[in-house]
Amino acid sequence: MPNITLENELTIPIEDSTECEERPEVSFLLPCLNEAQTLQTCLRKIHQTITRHQLRAEIIVADNGSHDGSDTIAIIAGAKVLHVEQKGYGAALQAGLAAAQGTYIIMGDADDSYDFSATFPFIQKLREGYDLAMGCRLPKAGGKIMPGAMPWLHRWLGNPVLSGLGRLFFQCPVTDFHCGLRGFRRDFCLKLDLQTTGMEFASEMVIKSTLLGGKIAEIPITLYKDGRNRRPHLNTWRDGWRHLRFMLMYSPRWLFFIPGSFLLIVGSLIGGILLTGPLHISGVTFDTNTLLVAAMAILVGFNLVSFGAFSKLIAISTKLLPKDPLLEKLSKTFTLEMGIFCGAFVALLGASLLGWGILYWQSQNFGSLSYPESLRLVIPGTTALTLGVEIIFSSFLVSILLMRRK
Repeated sequence: MPNITLENELTIPIEDSTECEERPEVSFLLPCLNEAQTLQTCLRKIHQTITRHQLRAEIIVADNGSHDGSDTIAIIAGAKVLHVEQKGYGAALQAGLAAAQGTYIIMGDADDSYDFSATFPFIQKLREGYDLAMGCRLPKAGGKIMPGAMPWLHRWLGNPVLSGLGRLFFQCPVTDFHCGLRGFRRDFCLKLDLQTTGMEFASEMVIKSTLLGGKIAEIPITLYKDGRNRRPHLNTWRDGWRHLRFMLMYSPRWLFFIPGSFLLIVGSLIGGILLTGPLHISGVTFDTNTLLVAAMAILVGFNLVSFGAFSKLIAISTKLLPKDPLLEKLSKTFTLEMGIFCGAFVALLGASLLGWGILYWQSQNFGSLSYPESLRLVIPGTTALTLGVEIIFSSFLVSILLMRRK
């Protein structure tokens, strides 16, 4: 077996393909874009882990268009280099995932911020039956961040907020939602059918693993200051927004259902109170102007709840989200005919209130009206009529989506 030495560092054995035909147990996967300054160190540490623990392993460098010789460094170090034309962190990792042969995959950035010589605990967790082993850099869960390793904004705002939202939205048992060092079973990851090509790939993996009931472990790690003398690829605001946007789109409950239900309930309560007359609280009078705002809240709230149902059904039918037992039960109970009946009843109620308003106008000889009295009929009438029409056509759309899913 030939040996090569990289700049007076570790002598790395290069396995000839005829000497080892056994399928590797572990694939080390590194996305790479102009990482010549640090890639060699990362590969050396991976070889240390392979040698120390006698692993059957392969190293894959998914090169995303480097022009600094990173691919040459990887080849000399015995890694398999994939040239990925499609730009993006997720695109590079998906190409590496497709090419990997290992039962387990350990992925991490090639900037030397993660210590690949300390990755064996990830392999142990995967051997124990976990589907995903997440690194945790945050001290609150045992991790450690070395001085200068993470910008203040990322450490105290970005990561805690996004990780907290991930736990709130998806009940994900992970403290550090966006740690780049993680291990996973290749077969399980393929079942996730990951789609994103950018930085949100990291969020998609954790979210889908949680939604599909994957067994997730968290391993405290140390984050080091990366060894590059240039700016990182990560863009704080752009990539932070992409993560947040992805989490919101993957959670119709928090994006649509919860704010929509809140507006619908509050608008209905306030509107119901004001139907009987003005409300006086501490010298402040709430009357028909407030009733109009309540009507707007009802309509916006219903639309948001409807959007939530539509997006949930579309996501399930396209396999972006797993099936929801509660939604399936409701879809069998709530038929198109029931929706048409409910919508028609609400619309008829609204038309009746408008008719009452016309009679009131007639009683005034179609002249000037007392606006508080007339609007107390017109506002709920137009609201109910609009709401009834929306219920009818929303029911048709839900039925179409259910038909498509079946």
